[in-house]
Amino acid sequence: MRRGYVMNKLKFIIESAVKNNPTFVLLLGMCPTLGTTNSAVNGMSMGLATMGVLICSNTVISLLRNVIPDKVRIPAFIVVIASFVSVLQMIMQAYMPALYETLGIFIPLIVVNCILLGRAEAFASKNNVTDSFCDGVGVGLGFTVSLTLLGAVREFLGTGRIFNMEVYGEEYGSLVFVLAPGAFIALGLLIAFVNNIKSHS
Repeated sequence: MRRGYVMNKLKFIIESAVKNNPTFVLLLGMCPTLGTTNSAVNGMSMGLATMGVLICSNTVISLLRNVIPDKVRIPAFIVVIASFVSVLQMIMQAYMPALYETLGIFIPLIVVNCILLGRAEAFASKNNVTDSFCDGVGVGLGFTVSLTLLGAVREFLGTGRIFNMEVYGEEYGSLVFVLAPGAFIALGLLIAFVNNIKSHS
Protein backbone atom coordinates (compact mmCIF):
# COMPACT_ATOMS: atom_id res chain seq x y z
CA MET A 1 0.00 0.00 0.00
CA ARG A 2 2.73 2.43 1.04
CA ARG A 3 4.92 1.40 -1.92
CA GLY A 4 2.04 1.99 -4.33
CA TYR A 5 1.41 5.45 -2.85
CA VAL A 6 5.07 6.43 -3.24
CA MET A 7 5.18 5.11 -6.82
CA ASN A 8 2.06 7.11 -7.70
CA LYS A 9 3.64 10.28 -6.32
CA LEU A 10 6.88 9.63 -8.22
CA LYS A 11 4.88 9.08 -11.41
CA PHE A 12 3.02 12.33 -10.75
CA ILE A 13 6.32 14.22 -10.27
CA ILE A 14 7.78 12.83 -13.52
CA GLU A 15 4.60 13.67 -15.45
CA SER A 16 4.67 17.22 -14.03
CA ALA A 17 8.30 17.61 -15.07
CA VAL A 18 7.62 16.39 -18.63
CA LYS A 19 4.04 17.37 -19.51
CA ASN A 20 4.09 20.67 -17.62
CA ASN A 21 7.69 21.53 -18.50
CA PRO A 22 7.76 25.35 -18.28
CA THR A 23 10.50 25.82 -20.88
CA PHE A 24 9.92 23.27 -23.64
CA VAL A 25 6.14 22.70 -23.36
CA LEU A 26 4.42 25.69 -21.72
CA LEU A 27 7.02 28.28 -22.83
CA LEU A 28 6.79 30.14 -19.52
CA GLY A 29 9.47 32.01 -17.59
CA MET A 30 11.40 33.00 -20.72
CA CYS A 31 13.12 35.96 -19.04
CA PRO A 32 15.35 33.91 -16.67
CA THR A 33 15.53 31.12 -19.24
CA LEU A 34 17.18 33.36 -21.82
CA GLY A 35 18.99 35.68 -19.43
CA THR A 36 20.82 33.30 -17.11
CA THR A 37 21.73 30.31 -19.28
CA ASN A 38 25.07 31.41 -20.73
CA SER A 39 26.59 28.48 -18.80
CA ALA A 40 25.38 25.18 -17.38
CA VAL A 41 26.23 26.22 -13.81
CA ASN A 42 24.24 29.45 -14.05
CA GLY A 43 21.27 27.67 -15.64
CA MET A 44 21.25 24.95 -12.98
CA SER A 45 21.61 27.49 -10.16
CA MET A 46 18.70 29.59 -11.43
CA GLY A 47 16.59 26.45 -11.88
CA LEU A 48 17.32 25.21 -8.35
CA ALA A 49 16.60 28.64 -6.86
CA THR A 50 13.25 28.80 -8.66
CA MET A 51 12.48 25.19 -7.72
CA GLY A 52 13.07 25.89 -4.02
CA VAL A 53 10.75 28.90 -4.04
CA LEU A 54 8.14 26.99 -6.08
CA ILE A 55 8.05 24.04 -3.66
CA CYS A 56 7.79 26.28 -0.58
CA SER A 57 5.20 28.64 -2.05
CA ASN A 58 3.07 25.78 -3.41
CA THR A 59 3.07 24.10 0.00
CA VAL A 60 2.17 27.25 1.97
CA ILE A 61 -0.50 28.36 -0.51
CA SER A 62 -2.09 24.91 -0.37
CA LEU A 63 -2.12 25.09 3.44
CA LEU A 64 -3.82 28.50 3.31
CA ARG A 65 -6.15 27.80 0.37
CA ASN A 66 -9.27 27.72 2.59
CA VAL A 67 -8.23 30.83 4.51
CA ILE A 68 -7.34 33.24 1.68
CA PRO A 69 -10.43 35.09 0.36
CA ASP A 70 -11.01 34.79 -3.40
CA LYS A 71 -10.95 38.55 -3.89
CA VAL A 72 -7.36 38.88 -2.68
CA ARG A 73 -5.95 35.51 -3.69
CA ILE A 74 -3.51 36.85 -6.35
CA PRO A 75 -1.98 39.54 -4.04
CA ALA A 76 -1.81 36.92 -1.27
CA PHE A 77 -0.01 34.48 -3.58
CA ILE A 78 2.49 37.18 -4.55
CA VAL A 79 3.16 38.02 -0.88
CA VAL A 80 3.88 34.34 -0.12
CA ILE A 81 6.17 33.99 -3.14
CA ALA A 82 7.94 37.29 -2.38
CA SER A 83 8.59 36.18 1.21
CA PHE A 84 10.39 33.03 0.09
CA VAL A 85 12.33 34.92 -2.60
CA SER A 86 13.51 37.41 0.05
CA VAL A 87 14.73 34.55 2.25
CA LEU A 88 16.49 32.96 -0.75
CA GLN A 89 18.08 36.28 -1.67
CA MET A 90 19.48 36.81 1.83
CA ILE A 91 20.83 33.23 1.99
CA MET A 92 22.55 33.59 -1.39
CA GLN A 93 24.02 36.97 -0.46
CA ALA A 94 25.41 35.52 2.77
CA TYR A 95 26.70 32.14 1.61
CA MET A 96 27.02 32.33 -2.21
CA PRO A 97 27.93 35.95 -3.01
CA ALA A 98 29.69 35.14 -6.30
CA LEU A 99 26.68 33.24 -7.63
CA TYR A 100 24.35 35.95 -6.37
CA GLU A 101 26.34 38.58 -8.26
CA THR A 102 26.25 36.45 -11.42
CA LEU A 103 22.49 35.90 -11.37
CA GLY A 104 21.91 39.50 -10.27
CA ILE A 105 18.48 40.96 -10.89
CA PHE A 106 17.01 37.60 -11.93
CA ILE A 107 16.81 36.44 -8.30
CA PRO A 108 14.30 39.11 -7.12
CA LEU A 109 12.49 38.72 -10.47
CA ILE A 110 11.49 35.21 -9.37
CA VAL A 111 8.63 36.99 -7.55
CA VAL A 112 6.95 37.85 -10.85
CA ASN A 113 7.87 34.64 -12.64
CA CYS A 114 4.63 33.43 -14.23
CA ILE A 115 5.57 29.80 -13.52
CA LEU A 116 5.20 30.29 -9.76
CA LEU A 117 2.04 32.35 -9.91
CA GLY A 118 0.59 30.01 -12.53
CA ARG A 119 1.14 26.88 -10.42
CA ALA A 120 -0.18 28.66 -7.33
CA GLU A 121 -3.40 29.66 -9.11
CA ALA A 122 -3.90 26.56 -11.24
CA PHE A 123 -2.83 23.86 -8.78
CA ALA A 124 -1.78 24.74 -5.22
CA SER A 125 -4.92 26.76 -4.45
CA LYS A 126 -7.12 23.82 -5.48
CA ASN A 127 -5.26 20.74 -4.19
CA ASN A 128 -3.94 19.25 -0.95
CA VAL A 129 -0.50 19.90 0.51
CA THR A 130 1.11 16.63 -0.60
CA ASP A 131 0.01 16.98 -4.22
CA SER A 132 1.00 20.67 -4.26
CA PHE A 133 4.45 19.80 -2.88
CA CYS A 134 4.89 17.09 -5.54
CA ASP A 135 3.71 19.49 -8.25
CA GLY A 136 6.33 22.00 -7.11
CA VAL A 137 9.03 19.33 -7.19
CA GLY A 138 7.98 18.10 -10.64
CA VAL A 139 7.61 21.48 -12.37
CA GLY A 140 10.72 22.82 -10.59
CA LEU A 141 12.72 19.77 -11.63
CA GLY A 142 11.57 20.17 -15.22
CA PHE A 143 12.55 23.85 -15.17
CA THR A 144 15.96 23.07 -13.63
CA VAL A 145 16.76 20.34 -16.17
CA SER A 146 15.67 22.62 -19.04
CA LEU A 147 17.82 25.55 -17.90
CA THR A 148 20.81 23.29 -17.23
CA LEU A 149 20.48 21.68 -20.67
CA LEU A 150 20.11 25.04 -22.41
CA GLY A 151 23.07 26.45 -20.48
CA ALA A 152 25.20 23.39 -21.29
CA VAL A 153 24.41 23.63 -25.02
CA ARG A 154 25.21 27.36 -25.12
CA GLU A 155 28.39 26.93 -23.08
CA PHE A 156 29.55 24.00 -25.22
CA LEU A 157 28.90 25.70 -28.57
CA GLY A 158 30.18 29.08 -27.40
CA THR A 159 33.27 28.24 -25.35
CA GLY A 160 33.95 24.54 -25.86
CA ARG A 161 33.25 23.82 -22.18
CA ILE A 162 30.56 22.08 -20.13
CA PHE A 163 30.38 22.90 -16.40
CA ASN A 164 33.69 24.76 -16.92
CA MET A 165 35.39 21.56 -18.11
CA GLU A 166 37.13 22.02 -21.45
CA VAL A 167 35.93 19.73 -24.25
CA TYR A 168 37.62 21.52 -27.15
CA GLY A 169 39.58 24.72 -27.60
CA GLU A 170 37.72 27.94 -26.92
CA GLU A 171 39.03 29.44 -30.16
CA TYR A 172 36.82 26.97 -32.07
CA GLY A 173 33.67 28.06 -30.25
CA SER A 174 31.07 30.45 -31.63
CA LEU A 175 30.77 33.53 -29.41
CA VAL A 176 27.19 34.20 -30.55
CA PHE A 177 25.91 31.32 -28.38
CA VAL A 178 27.21 32.98 -25.21
CA LEU A 179 25.55 36.27 -26.19
CA ALA A 180 21.82 37.11 -26.14
CA PRO A 181 21.04 36.01 -29.74
CA GLY A 182 22.53 32.59 -29.01
CA ALA A 183 19.96 32.05 -26.26
CA PHE A 184 17.11 32.32 -28.79
CA ILE A 185 18.90 30.11 -31.32
CA ALA A 186 19.76 27.39 -28.81
CA LEU A 187 16.29 27.46 -27.23
CA GLY A 188 14.64 27.18 -30.65
CA LEU A 189 16.83 24.21 -31.58
CA LEU A 190 16.09 22.43 -28.29
CA ILE A 191 12.32 23.02 -28.58
CA ALA A 192 12.41 21.65 -32.13
CA PHE A 193 14.36 18.62 -30.88
CA VAL A 194 11.88 17.98 -28.05
CA ASN A 195 8.89 18.35 -30.38
CA ASN A 196 10.49 15.93 -32.83
CA ILE A 197 10.92 13.33 -30.09
CA LYS A 198 7.30 13.81 -28.96
CA SER A 199 5.97 13.44 -32.51
CA HIS A 200 7.74 10.07 -32.88
CA SER A 201 6.83 8.69 -29.45
